[in-house]
Amino acid sequence: MPLPIRYSEAGRGWDSNFVAFAAAKPSAVLRKLNDFVTHASHQEISSWQASVPHLQREVDETIRIDAESGQYTAILEYRLPLEMRRVDALFLLHDRIVVIELKGKELPSEADIDQAHAYARDLRYYHRECHDREVKAVVIPTRMEGKRFSRRGVEVCPPQDLDAYMAAINTKACPTPVNPQRFLSGDAYKPLPSLIQAARELFQQQKMPQLWQSLAATDGAVHRIEEIVQDAERTRTRRLILLTGVPGAGKTLVGLRLVHADFLDKLDRTGQGAPAIFLSGNAPLVEVLQYEVKKAGGVGKTFVRGVKDYVSYYASSHRSIPHHVLVFDEAQRAFDAQTVAQKHGIPLEQADSEPHHFIAFAERLPDWAVVVGLIGTGQEINKGEEGGLGQWKNAIRESLQSRQWHVHGPPDIADHFKNTDFVPDNALTLNTSLRSHFALHLDRYVDHLVSDNEPKNEEWLKTVAVSLEQQGFDLRLCRHPDMGKDYLRERYGDQREKRFGMISSSRDKTLTKDLDPEFCFPQISFQLKWQYPIGPWFADDEFHPSAKSCRHLNISMTEFETQGLELDGVLLGWGTDFLRQNGQWNISRMRRYQNKRAIKNPLQLRANCYRVLLTRARDVTIVYVPPVPIYDETYTFLERIGFRPL
Repeated sequence: MPLPIRYSEAGRGWDSNFVAFAAAKPSAVLRKLNDFVTHASHQEISSWQASVPHLQREVDETIRIDAESGQYTAILEYRLPLEMRRVDALFLLHDRIVVIELKGKELPSEADIDQAHAYARDLRYYHRECHDREVKAVVIPTRMEGKRFSRRGVEVCPPQDLDAYMAAINTKACPTPVNPQRFLSGDAYKPLPSLIQAARELFQQQKMPQLWQSLAATDGAVHRIEEIVQDAERTRTRRLILLTGVPGAGKTLVGLRLVHADFLDKLDRTGQGAPAIFLSGNAPLVEVLQYEVKKAGGVGKTFVRGVKDYVSYYASSHRSIPHHVLVFDEAQRAFDAQTVAQKHGIPLEQADSEPHHFIAFAERLPDWAVVVGLIGTGQEINKGEEGGLGQWKNAIRESLQSRQWHVHGPPDIADHFKNTDFVPDNALTLNTSLRSHFALHLDRYVDHLVSDNEPKNEEWLKTVAVSLEQQGFDLRLCRHPDMGKDYLRERYGDQREKRFGMISSSRDKTLTKDLDPEFCFPQISFQLKWQYPIGPWFADDEFHPSAKSCRHLNISMTEFETQGLELDGVLLGWGTDFLRQNGQWNISRMRRYQNKRAIKNPLQLRANCYRVLLTRARDVTIVYVPPVPIYDETYTFLERIGFRPL
């Protein structure tokens, strides 16, 4: 397993004026880059060794052409605001900002062009100092010869021609040069006001139907949270709001509606433009949400970001927080301190849990702040996620400003927050599953199905399954994957807006390789993630040019890619990691965890995994159980409790 990359507080590996950069020994520059990016790969180090002298030579020649350019700024390995991505080099000229990507090849690929273009675009969109400046994107293939040329707004430049290119674009039309201190300051993150307005309009006009299918029953929770936020601003207090709900109840939509709300602008005193942000540790959910916004005509990142990027950007420094309202999706899955240390590459004694970080972030705001945690039940599927609500309680109680915090949540979590200022509120729970339309009892059904905490009441389960079918939610069973695929294609064939796909458990060892090819169930892997990006998989139909749609039924996603997301129909490949044996669930055949000591209850994690997988569908869940003897008891159990064979 590769070591995690840790960045220094500065946010860049090197910065100096051109004179100092040109005169520096390459070894000194490399040492600074190594200090910034710990655990850098051999490929990265080799790239630095090859590219730094090239850049120094071109900067020196630029100074010879224009003596004033000696005070321009060279920045290497610049980390984009609120991102993990790093730009190879940035040059701050008089009034232009040049984004440079170096590639060890003769000509760039389409991906190289797109990468440089995306860096320049995101600086224009989200960096305060780039809103009114021209940002130029340049790709330098270090083995390129011949003349430079432009492709889709990106300059492709041989290394020896960079000085001439900078001289050509440096018009000095702007009366004030780029200020490097302001550019590199910790509060540089600021979305363009036009992006904020466009994102709100796209969201509020409901141009993304996949995000709005749970609208009807979320109004009460949204309005109540808005009232608490407004009261926090009026009274200058700090609030933790915990909204609970069953899978598919619309928690994510509540959070998205809140951060896109217009009323927040009237409360904002930071001047950073977007007073609220939606954060999720569920990377596939973030990718799908951003992809949906882009499809609707937006940019995607204005209000939706990943928790890891946010924590890494703000926890490593004392940057001022630009958001009065922090919405943490899947808050019950927040990482504990040990996992945060591992993910971010910091010593355990310096690490805090994600809830501790978010309470600390909110306390950086001098007047008022609100943290909203969206809590799902029984969906902790990763190591480090098993602390649940207890981590939020500890974060409040251990805060130096604990007396300033008021906690709001449904009455049934009050016991978790004894000795805190807890305000019970019935409006802060969503108990009706909207994901499966009329399937009001699906969550209880699945919870009973996967649990061994009490004897199974199979007659009750079968009765509920019949009721689910009467309400419009179908549970089906097959022993050949093609039967399930044919069913989904026939049911939704003429409904292009519907989404159906294959899902399976990440801990299974049999479905993907040990079966006869006719019965195999191909699963997404690390090597295939680039080929099947989660955004197009969930959002596109099979006629989309991306050719990545879930409707092709050629790859199955796991609980990690699908948690918090939904399809109209799913074909669930049941794995050997959760089998019925002698009337109980057995996990002895599962793929083992690398760090067993970090797992407190592996059986519970597998039960939670199948709870997630069995609640991804709105209309129908088809379970494929391979025709192998070890599966027979599982098949007959599912059939007895109401899954009808196709």
